[in-house]
Amino acid sequence: MSLCLMRELLDLADKNNRAVGAFNVVNMESVRGIVQAAEEAQTPVILQIAEKRLAHVPLELTGPMMMSAARESSVHIAVHLDHGSSDVVINKAMSYGFSSVMFDGSVLSIDENKKRTAVICKKAAAQSVNVEAELGVVGGSEGGADMQPLCTDPEEVRFFCKDLPIDALAVAIGNAHGHYNGTPHLNFDIVRQIHAVTDVPLVLHGGSGISDEDFRKLIDAGIRKINIATANMDVMLQCAKHYFEVHGRNTDFFELTDLLTDAVYKATLHYIRVFNNKESLEIINQTEGG
Repeated sequence: MSLCLMRELLDLADKNNRAVGAFNVVNMESVRGIVQAAEEAQTPVILQIAEKRLAHVPLELTGPMMMSAARESSVHIAVHLDHGSSDVVINKAMSYGFSSVMFDGSVLSIDENKKRTAVICKKAAAQSVNVEAELGVVGGSEGGADMQPLCTDPEEVRFFCKDLPIDALAVAIGNAHGHYNGTPHLNFDIVRQIHAVTDVPLVLHGGSGISDEDFRKLIDAGIRKINIATANMDVMLQCAKHYFEVHGRNTDFFELTDLLTDAVYKATLHYIRVFNNKESLEIINQTEGG
């Protein structure tokens, strides 16, 4: 099992009409909880970290931990750089052995985005590393300024993907990073249209806050990788808050770290089950409801 390429997982998911959960890590507890859930579900996942989080979670510390967790896992795990924008960070992630990197050129013109993505693809191919690109602008904030959503144009996808050896494409369909303001309004038709013009596996960013039913609709429409970050950070915050409210000063640091790990494990396991298949929704409702 252990470390594998992202594209291997996405191709397998495509054959089985499912999506691979890509879970952002922010500390040791999140890494442990995600891997525990993947091993219990016997389902491959992607461990990833976003470039804009590195000010708080340095890559030189977190990267080796992610790699070690993947190599020691009893299931296949890909290790991914999320929202890479600088050559320095992308190269650093590849030097640590990450099996995939994302170049986010979504704020560039489509020509410049394609040109810079092609350069990253060439570097990555030399090291047997997969590449994710982005076209269209996902709303919300990925550790920086808020972005107004700009849905991906299916015809631009056709042009962008032609002769560009990317392994995954993040698309904008009304999804947003962080917390949604109300119910997400997703354009399922655009996903289907994009899926019809390219064989490149499609990625959904901003998965936290989307309903289980909408996840299944997105998967049926062609989404093969779903990013989850905010939801797992939220459960850790809620867990810590509850712990201190209950225990006051009578606290134990290691008890808290175990609780944080367990909170991420439970949340991640739920997402994995939803992403696996339609039938799993009935199982989830039965097991988690009773």
